[in-house]
Amino acid sequence: MNLWAASDQPTLEDFGNDVWWIVLIKVVGVFVVLVLMTLFAIVFERKVVARMQQRTGPNRVGPRGYLQSLADGLKLAFKEDIMPALADKPVYFLAPVLATVPAFLAFSVIPMGPTVSIFGERTPLQLTDAPIGVLVILACSAMGIYGIVLGGWASGSTYPLLGSMRSAAQMISYEIAMGLSIVAVFLYAGSMSTSEIVAAQADGNRLDFFGLEFTGPSWFAVLLPVSFVIYVIAVVGETNRAPFDLPEAESELVGGFHTEYSSLKFALFFLAEYINMVTVSALAATLFLGGWRAPWPISIWDGANSGWWPLLWFFLKVVAALFVFIWLRGTLPRLRYDQFMRFGWKVLVPTALVWILVVATMRTVSREADLSTGEVAIYVGLPAAVLVLGGLLLASRSANRDTRLMAEEASAGAVHASDPEPDVLPPAGARRRPTGGPSRAEGGYPIPPMDLTVPPSPRIRRESTDTGTAVVSTGRRGTATIEEDGDA
Repeated sequence: MNLWAASDQPTLEDFGNDVWWIVLIKVVGVFVVLVLMTLFAIVFERKVVARMQQRTGPNRVGPRGYLQSLADGLKLAFKEDIMPALADKPVYFLAPVLATVPAFLAFSVIPMGPTVSIFGERTPLQLTDAPIGVLVILACSAMGIYGIVLGGWASGSTYPLLGSMRSAAQMISYEIAMGLSIVAVFLYAGSMSTSEIVAAQADGNRLDFFGLEFTGPSWFAVLLPVSFVIYVIAVVGETNRAPFDLPEAESELVGGFHTEYSSLKFALFFLAEYINMVTVSALAATLFLGGWRAPWPISIWDGANSGWWPLLWFFLKVVAALFVFIWLRGTLPRLRYDQFMRFGWKVLVPTALVWILVVATMRTVSREADLSTGEVAIYVGLPAAVLVLGGLLLASRSANRDTRLMAEEASAGAVHASDPEPDVLPPAGARRRPTGGPSRAEGGYPIPPMDLTVPPSPRIRRESTDTGTAVVSTGRRGTATIEEDGDA
């Protein structure tokens, strides 16, 4: 018996034949699932990051704080809606909708399970499918860029405009790498339909490794490891998540493209971001992790891939992918924008192109030599994957070295130029200028001296008539007494 054999596997002919109320149930079900997954992902992220940072996290609203994201959503819906005076009103209102609607539409071609019975009607656990189902997801992802760009432009403010321009360049660049990473999946599956890609990962691979024969799963994450690694990196950049959250860099752009948004329109941008996270996680499970099929050793059970059980395996894989997003946010610092773009164009895209050639060679060898997919993956794909990943690491180190050398040259030029303000930070222990002005070590950045006299806050003042001093309120931190000559 083939342990990975299909059970009620949907085909393209099974779609488009449902009665109207089944279609309505599926539409409402997809909407509810995405909203609930967004609420779960927000609490899950806050809990996991709190655990990583050894703190409590949300613990007030609901049992153990698990209703915190629901409370935040209700709060955003009832907050005051503030619109900038210089905003382009029609586009300002339309931008959050353009970001949110494609995020919902992209999930329509994601297979969540096999063919099941709903009130006596046999139907696949998938809203719809097409021969180009994966391209539908890429198209919806590309449409979401318009919402972000128009939102930053229509705000009539500088920082949102800069954030939207960053987002356009970043999402388009990493969408290219993401698209190239899944070309190898199309070559192996022989289709761009999401349901057929899941079916292509159903059969086990016969492996003959040094005289030992065994059968293993045909997950494309195992057969195409380079494609999987490139996909993971690209979707983190394409969804604007840390450490690639440069369009929302708080330290540089306040809040990025949604700085001028509040209330429900800000909540829509927030919702679109987390739905995109869920969608790309579900797409990773579909393309590389066997889709809704149970992992080994659960797949040994005959009923693991039939009925409603595959829905559980599918969402467990999605949650595992969401954990990777959160893990990266909690551990990695934000990259510089030029480093990020250089890595995408000079490392990921060339590596993906080389890997496509390797995969095409593997497919040709397997057909000419009559070898199984697993044997080709062991004898050809694994060494090629090691070489390509090694080249990826070397290219990344080379790009970082070039950036460091450029910074050092700029620093050296700034020290010897007429401008006394170099562009790099000083080393530790920089000495202050003897004149009392801003300190600057050789090759360092000017630092104001620590003994500067800070003027008091011009808040509530009370004149003391008998002592000739003014008592200045400084808010929570108390008061400060100022002599008549103004020295603190």
